Amino acid sequence: MAIEDKVREVEALFDRLEIEINVFKSNTHLFCNVGCGKCCSTPNIDASPLEFLPWAFHLFLNGKAEETLEELTKVSTKNCFLYRPLSVLEHHKGNCSNYKYRGLICRLFGYGATTDKFGKLRLATCKIIKEEQQENFTTAEEVMNNGIHVPIFTDYYMQLAQIDLRMGRTLLPINQALKIAIEEVLHYYAYRPFPGGLENIA
Repeated sequence: MAIEDKVREVEALFDRLEIEINVFKSNTHLFCNVGCGKCCSTPNIDASPLEFLPWAFHLFLNGKAEETLEELTKVSTKNCFLYRPLSVLEHHKGNCSNYKYRGLICRLFGYGATTDKFGKLRLATCKIIKEEQQENFTTAEEVMNNGIHVPIFTDYYMQLAQIDLRMGRTLLPINQALKIAIEEVLHYYAYRPFPGGLENIA
């Protein structure tokens, strides 16, 4: 399957997830605090290269892939390369520098569920939401297990893997996943024409 086709399929999966999340948020009234970057500033987040393929493809189309790959190679921190904190002192406040192209893990966390050893759904969300929106959080867990649909991590990662088994099932530290996503795109087009017959705008 061509890289462009994989990108389209990943984006279609994200679009379906966005609809599910919006319905879940509407049913539970859960929300992320504006400007909160607590989960993004957490080190040791794992992700698959495939979920960042649309981001890498976007960089390539705009002539930024090689430059960004070089920057990623120099990164020593375990925090996500795409996260931009407000300041050193306010590290937990900030935003994603490429929110439109954020990964599957970034989309699911907060509004996705995992299954515990007893088969019960558990909302995978942050301490801030659990404590500051306690009533909504409790209601969400109750309605989830009474039939209200919630996106489930394993379901979405299985769907991702169906697009590309190798890239979709490989979980790596997030910056490494970002790096491999770019390398995949660059290697693919090393001996192929620029996609869509467009001229390289780099």
